[in-house]
Amino acid sequence: METRDIEILLTLAEELHFGRTAERLHLSQARVSQVIRKLERRVGAPLFERTSRRVKPTPIGRRLCHDLQQALDLIQTGLARAEAAALDTGRALRLGVMGILGLELRRLVDAFRDRYPGSEVQITEFHFSDPFTPLRTGQADLHLLWLPVREPDLTVGPVVLTEGRVLAVAAGHPLAARDSASLEDLGDHLVVDGGAGAPDYWVESMVPWRTPSGRRIGRGPSARTFHEVLSLVAEGRCVSPLNAHVTRYYSHPGVVFLPIADAPATRWALTWRTAGESAHIRALAQTARDIGAHA
Repeated sequence: METRDIEILLTLAEELHFGRTAERLHLSQARVSQVIRKLERRVGAPLFERTSRRVKPTPIGRRLCHDLQQALDLIQTGLARAEAAALDTGRALRLGVMGILGLELRRLVDAFRDRYPGSEVQITEFHFSDPFTPLRTGQADLHLLWLPVREPDLTVGPVVLTEGRVLAVAAGHPLAARDSASLEDLGDHLVVDGGAGAPDYWVESMVPWRTPSGRRIGRGPSARTFHEVLSLVAEGRCVSPLNAHVTRYYSHPGVVFLPIADAPATRWALTWRTAGESAHIRALAQTARDIGAHA
């Protein structure tokens, strides 16, 4: 049984639609149907119930999918381990993070080291004002980036962390006495300007241009680093949406952090240069998929 046939079967069991399965796997719908019929002939029983309204695995189909998923996971893990073992483990995998976020990756790094003895991860730092250059210049092998990332030369891997957001305001700011803030509040104040080093779509996903009601959100002074942001906020020159992990690691004189009640969750994913993908990168990404994201 070919690995591609297993992938088609498992994808159909997830999508429950022949057309969507074909589109997801970049195949023709006829090819998907052909593979499923071939597997059903081999098993000697239907694997899916098909009606005009739905596609549903039969009990035999569900059991086969469960068993094959376990087998496929073992194959992929085995290949990743063999690839990693074949590499020179003397060079550490360089993983770029913003600020203190490396501490949020201890679970992943420890699992990777346990799974691939001799492999090492070196945490490096980059700034939000220039999120992609270190990847493209080879200064880092992977970056942990908030989503979305829409760069054609970069591969977005598994999500490893999700979290809420807070609004940093000066201790004497009118909002500081409140228990929480909202995205609509941003329309009444200047927010920090992250500069021109990052794409607008990426910055906007964290610091929107308009409030939910459509009011423009004004940009204030620019900052290149997180500590510059905190200094500007403490001076009362602007406010700034930030990710909630800052409340666990930072306490800045004159700055108050308020939960943003209606902000979308931030999803952080491993990201790497597609042309620079290696066995070690694939191994770390697979480890992240296996242990799952944490909040």
